[in-house]
Amino acid sequence: MRRLHPDPIDLDDDGALDAAMRAPRRHDDGRPWVFGNMVSSLDGAISVDGVSGGLGGEGDRRLFDAIRAQADVVLVGAATVRVEEYGAPGDDEALVARRTANGVANVMRVAIVTRSLDLDLDGELFARPTSRPLVITVASSDDDRRARVAARADVIVAGDDHVDLRRALDELRARGLTRVLSEGGPRLNGQLFEDDLLDELNLTLSPHLAGGDGPTMVSTPTAGLRPFTRHHVLSHGDELFLRYLRDRVT
Repeated sequence: MRRLHPDPIDLDDDGALDAAMRAPRRHDDGRPWVFGNMVSSLDGAISVDGVSGGLGGEGDRRLFDAIRAQADVVLVGAATVRVEEYGAPGDDEALVARRTANGVANVMRVAIVTRSLDLDLDGELFARPTSRPLVITVASSDDDRRARVAARADVIVAGDDHVDLRRALDELRARGLTRVLSEGGPRLNGQLFEDDLLDELNLTLSPHLAGGDGPTMVSTPTAGLRPFTRHHVLSHGDELFLRYLRDRVT
């Protein structure tokens, strides 16, 4: 792994890569810093045969681990949890030491956004968790289903019929979770776009054309421009890793 911009340097070990990713993630008002991580083909596809794994190579996997090692909590839509078969976050000794050096909790938490509460409660994420998951839902969700989920996870009700992500982020902050990593999918990214909540985007550009008519990174009927500033560019082989920070008027 090599940083191309700014200040070219090799990032051959995890400590050097973590240091390169450890930019300040704080807001003056204390609200969570929301940073996204996505992979895209050259023609804008974010999945092949329904999953993203085929797009990323060795460098993307290294960066995926480095970005997760900076996060208090991963925010993810329920459909992505099902399709990508999310498991429990890692808690091995080396990862705990890495996270400690990055100033986050020993074990990352996972927060799932779902109105329907259509979740596999017998899956590893819920049945054998290394940290208790959070489930963000709405007041109109089924009461019995919500009670069953609450036996396996911390349930956050944010909104009546539609998830209010601003309220959800406030609830995460109240739990001390201030570095929020969004891993999509497109509908969750669309909500973050609509509410202008994304502070940072880490984008892996995969050296492939994918074709097809699958989803792109953001799914929303809302159109508009959100300006971002390039923070750095990394490379590994033919993969490029672009990190952008949201331009905000202060």
